[in-house]
Amino acid sequence: MKTLKKYGFFLLSLLFIVNGFVAYAQVAKGEAELQKMMQDLKVVGLSVAVVKNGEIIYSNAFGQKNIENNTKLATSDIFRIASISKSFCATAVMQLVEAKKLKLEDNVSDLVDFNVVNPNFPDKIITLKMLLSHTSSLNDSDGYFNFDMIDPAKNEGRTKCYSKYEPGSEYKYCNLNFTLIGAIVERASGMRFDNYIKKNIIDPLGLNAGYNVDSLDSNKFATLYTYDKKTETFNESKTAYRPNRNVWNNYQLGYSAYSFSPTGGMKISAIDLAKYMTMHMNYGVYKGKRIISQTSAKLMQKGVVKVGDEEEYALAIRRVKSNDIADGNLLVGHTGSASGLYSTMFFNPDKKFGMVLISTGSLPDDHEGTVRFRKVLSEGMNILYRNFIK
Repeated sequence: MKTLKKYGFFLLSLLFIVNGFVAYAQVAKGEAELQKMMQDLKVVGLSVAVVKNGEIIYSNAFGQKNIENNTKLATSDIFRIASISKSFCATAVMQLVEAKKLKLEDNVSDLVDFNVVNPNFPDKIITLKMLLSHTSSLNDSDGYFNFDMIDPAKNEGRTKCYSKYEPGSEYKYCNLNFTLIGAIVERASGMRFDNYIKKNIIDPLGLNAGYNVDSLDSNKFATLYTYDKKTETFNESKTAYRPNRNVWNNYQLGYSAYSFSPTGGMKISAIDLAKYMTMHMNYGVYKGKRIISQTSAKLMQKGVVKVGDEEEYALAIRRVKSNDIADGNLLVGHTGSASGLYSTMFFNPDKKFGMVLISTGSLPDDHEGTVRFRKVLSEGMNILYRNFIK
């Protein structure tokens, strides 16, 4: 009997050793593939995180944080993640809807201090939901960094920023939508935009993140780079983390939120972004802390408009299903692209897996691939899925 027990213990121990070796070998394979991709695409820095069954099972950082100083990128380093930031705006809106301070069908003109009306369709209101789903008929052709192009008091013509189709009828990706949402969050909450996001989303989730660069340790900022084709070198994007203190020192609540770039100004690490992503994957709750209701979370993820054959857009959330990415599994989340950075945050709410990938510089990518994913993102996600999730 003792011999059998010893034999059984030996087999069990051997099984643990073998499983550990297999896991180690799989991690090594995945990391080798990521590094090969970085070499092929000349990626400066790459930070990744993988979630499975609601837990972060893998994270790592590769390459350089700063070329000039030759510093290595760390998993705790922070990036300006570009358009993934929009989902933070939508999360704030859903909180204010739950608090009965906003309604998705509210007329945007009633939520700001000027009329937001497409002159081609003066009788058709533009709603908050249209802003969130990029179906407002607004466009970025005249800019989006403030309200000068849309405020009748500052631009009597103001026709260029409106498309010639009826609000609610078509999809057109537009950053101006979320510049408006930043001001709307302030007016509904009575709080400055960056402070509202920090108090109601960032702090409850225990994240080191925010829209305000002055609230973060600048030593953690990963330098962003754009590629110069002529010189075949990377140039630092020096405005990526620049504070807008001239506006902040004379802040107008309900108007000046644009100075924090609600459309793309969130700064966060890949690991903390994975925690935020997991909250949405779990329909509003993370580690027992509920940020939005299950109803609100599902509404954020519900498709509003078709975007080609492989994608729907919801409320600051993309719904993608492509045979070329993650074996055709549904992916819910968002991407970002600015100042040479490419970022992606996607999850499957049913199978409970997700991936975050952020690159700080790579070769220009004229062909964005399936459903408009940059090559570094599509290849990176497939590597993570194949080695850590599948």
